Amino acid sequence: MGRYLDSSCKLCRREGMKLMLKGFRCETAKCPVEKRQRNLAPGMHGWKRSKNSDYGVRLREKQKVKRYYGVAEKQFSRYFKEAERIKGNTGEQLLTLLERRLDNVIYKLNFAPSRKSARQLISHGHIHVGGRKVDIPDFTVNIGDKITIKSSEKSKKRIKEQLETNSNFTTQGWLQLDASAPAATIVALPSREDVQLPIEEQLVVEFCSR
Repeated sequence: MGRYLDSSCKLCRREGMKLMLKGFRCETAKCPVEKRQRNLAPGMHGWKRSKNSDYGVRLREKQKVKRYYGVAEKQFSRYFKEAERIKGNTGEQLLTLLERRLDNVIYKLNFAPSRKSARQLISHGHIHVGGRKVDIPDFTVNIGDKITIKSSEKSKKRIKEQLETNSNFTTQGWLQLDASAPAATIVALPSREDVQLPIEEQLVVEFCSR
């Protein structure tokens, strides 16, 4: 699968908003979106602000979601098809499925400073779900799943250091965190309010349903 190897900040600048791709750095003055002269789309013509067509508006909404969760085009299409099969609002079901990705859960538990770091943590075998090692970042969690850390001292030390570094982090209601272990349990499915990305999901549905 192809990987994006260019600057993560270019993605935020292109979408004109913070996608929280670099964790804590995104909250500081170092974030390019905070710098007025760099709060433009990347490239030599980034200063030009042309009006988007209806297609362009919907494309940008879809790209925001895709880049925020760090999924490829094929993966995103798979999630959308799955959301269509689930009863209820397709846009909300799509966001719920993306929120239930293991890399997103690890990030939302403050076990990693960003989703990219969470993916690395998972693929290196530091995370267990239900007592079994899971090294697939797009693993979908369910209610009742217990997330634990590999029993090695190195793994636990890494997570505890992250929890201490960002001690003001607030865990969402669908996740129950035991910081002393550290471990967590999925106690509910995420709701639309738990999605921290300002997005119009209906525009995403309209784009993908063309």
